[in-house]
Amino acid sequence: MANRSLTMTNSPYAVVRKPLTFRRVMDILALIALIVFLLVMLMPLVMIALTSIKTEPEYFANGPFALPQGLNLDGIVKTWQSTDYTTKLINSTVISISTAILATLLSLFNAFALGIGKVRGKALLTAFFLLAITLPAESLIYPLYYFFKIIHLYDTQISVILMTAAFHSAYGTYLLSSVFSAFPIEMIEAALIDGCNKIQLLFRIIVPISWSALSVLFVFFFIWTWNDFFLPLIFLISNSKQTVPLAMALAQGEHSTVVTSQSAAALLGIVPCIIFFLLFQRTITRGVLAGSIK
Repeated sequence: MANRSLTMTNSPYAVVRKPLTFRRVMDILALIALIVFLLVMLMPLVMIALTSIKTEPEYFANGPFALPQGLNLDGIVKTWQSTDYTTKLINSTVISISTAILATLLSLFNAFALGIGKVRGKALLTAFFLLAITLPAESLIYPLYYFFKIIHLYDTQISVILMTAAFHSAYGTYLLSSVFSAFPIEMIEAALIDGCNKIQLLFRIIVPISWSALSVLFVFFFIWTWNDFFLPLIFLISNSKQTVPLAMALAQGEHSTVVTSQSAAALLGIVPCIIFFLLFQRTITRGVLAGSIK
């Protein structure tokens, strides 16, 4: 028996039970809390998805969490056609990508000047961008409205792209300037001695090293622009120029008594953003991990 017990203990397949320490208990509790938070976050999405593929009588008979008896896509098809969803999807994609690119470039140039370049009043300019982050867009609506009216850009996608990119670049400038200020000065001086001008220094050295932070900013800017509702509501009054969130909100207002149509409109507004996030989740993860390592 002793030999058998010794053999079982020394076996490579033996189960080793770790002592239940305080840290292990906290890890288990943290995992349980994360699972609970995940279920809470997914519950509205699941309810919307289930309701959007039900009929109206089925919804009122069984409730929002009951499984549908069949796959009913009438509400989604009707909402797609009534809102001209294809056009709204193209508008949102164009505005979001253009804004993300422009805001990232503005943040890059501003942060290069503040974080690496020699600019007078650097602290004052950094404080200005920090103040711009806290400035609500509603406070600038009236002057921006009259400004774009005067230059004949009101009710155009360009106006929304320029405004949103300017708002987002405040956050991007403040973030990237703190990243660039931590660059080793020896690397920059060596590049300048080797003959790099400022443009070459930016695009051949700074951008490749900071590519993770730039890609994360681009993803955030895209998602923020896609979900933006207020600026398109004010500056895009033509139906053919509206974005997905605005069109879905108007569709829910038109079908205020049809719960399945409301859910279909909400689902059509959420799904593209989820798909974009799933496609670029590795980019976000790499950016966050790179920032933690640095």
